[in-house]
Amino acid sequence: MSDGVDAVVIGSGPNGLAAAIQLARAGADVLVLEAHRDPGGATRTAELTLPGFHHDVCSACHPMGILSPLFRTLDLSAHGLRWLQSDVSVAHPLDEGPAALLSRSVTQTAERLGVDGAAYQRLVEPFLHDPHALFEDALAPLRVPQHPLLMGRFGLRSRRSARGLAQAWFSGARARALVAGCAGHAVQPLENPLTAAMALIFLIAGHVEDWPVAAGGSAAIHRALASVLRDHGGRIETGVRITSLDQLPPSRVVLFDTGPDQLADIAGEALPARYRARLRRYRFGPGSFKVDWALAGPIPWSDPAVARAATVHLGGTLDEISASEAAAWRGEVSDNPYVLLVQQSALDPDRAPPGQHTGYAYCHVPAGCDVDMTAAIERQVARFAPGFRDLILARHTMSPAALQAYNPNFVGGAVTGGAADITQLFTRPVARLDPYRTPNPRLFLCSASTPPGGGVHGMCGAHAARSALASLPGLPRR
Repeated sequence: MSDGVDAVVIGSGPNGLAAAIQLARAGADVLVLEAHRDPGGATRTAELTLPGFHHDVCSACHPMGILSPLFRTLDLSAHGLRWLQSDVSVAHPLDEGPAALLSRSVTQTAERLGVDGAAYQRLVEPFLHDPHALFEDALAPLRVPQHPLLMGRFGLRSRRSARGLAQAWFSGARARALVAGCAGHAVQPLENPLTAAMALIFLIAGHVEDWPVAAGGSAAIHRALASVLRDHGGRIETGVRITSLDQLPPSRVVLFDTGPDQLADIAGEALPARYRARLRRYRFGPGSFKVDWALAGPIPWSDPAVARAATVHLGGTLDEISASEAAAWRGEVSDNPYVLLVQQSALDPDRAPPGQHTGYAYCHVPAGCDVDMTAAIERQVARFAPGFRDLILARHTMSPAALQAYNPNFVGGAVTGGAADITQLFTRPVARLDPYRTPNPRLFLCSASTPPGGGVHGMCGAHAARSALASLPGLPRR
């Protein structure tokens, strides 16, 4: 292993690489250590089903990646990242009538919502005058916002639950379902406080940038980030599993792109016992069950417009999705799960052999659930795309246990870094003025278990690096 450095980062997910980049840009000598043979964390791509079918192992569609305040400063396109976008970010089909479609145009989105079109425009348009200012504050830890009037308005709109928002603003099934599908990314009951914020952020995002996939697979994201890091002198060593601080080279600071439990295990007595106990009480929330398909052709949606969407939210009405998400939160399995599906090969034909396609979908299940959800997921797809099952050439599944085995940060199959309900949204992993700094002034947490939480945006790492830089005075800025 390398000689002494200014900073060691344990874990090379987007947050770990983001933290390393920020430190290296400030002049620090940075070493990233990764247990897996490849860097990337949740942004890896592999031939999971058949040769020539390239599947995203974890994350697939990246609305917060293209809008990330950090990534927008890095010129990732110069390092090989190419975003591919459709003119429809999200489709939400229903059993009757046309699907709700989230597109860049507010007017076009509103037109498909019928009686709720005008209300939808009133809901989102105030945030489109300076949306990047909104994302800058929304993807930050709890602090005085840099744009207080904008965040105050956002807070008034999103203070309630997603169900409360949908019912207060809309009367029709399509608009309410569109809100429910976007809120489902919160991985908690849609009746919980502040779930409206998740719905609103994703809706606004779709009017700023079409939700993208990465050309060639999500692995292109970590390759670009790693390239930026190397340009600033940082290094990455893979195949190095850290279980103790004694394994690390001498360094001034250590940043953990890990879950709170791993921080406690690795740091051991370098952290106070009471703090380690608080880390171990951190709640990860429900897990996920994921299916990838090799398909003989495109998914045959009943509404052809759905074929244009990067992401498809399946589950029907607000009530159906609410029931599914509440069940997973209670530790129950839904027979009618809310399913998030991504059509990468519709935007990126190189993901599959000519004329064929990849498919990607997952649903939320209780943490550690061992129920095979393949049939339930495929039933939801076939509900809105009759004949879908006839196209399946091969499939690959990942249970919550398989997800955790693949990435230890996904405890119980929780892929978003932990429950982001009102009790942990800003106090993750524990309640501290600086959530990234531990009681040991050398040790910092930079994973999705810190604010702002899950998503491929790197902002947890960026904020943690800013905190760590206070412990690195005198760096020679390059």
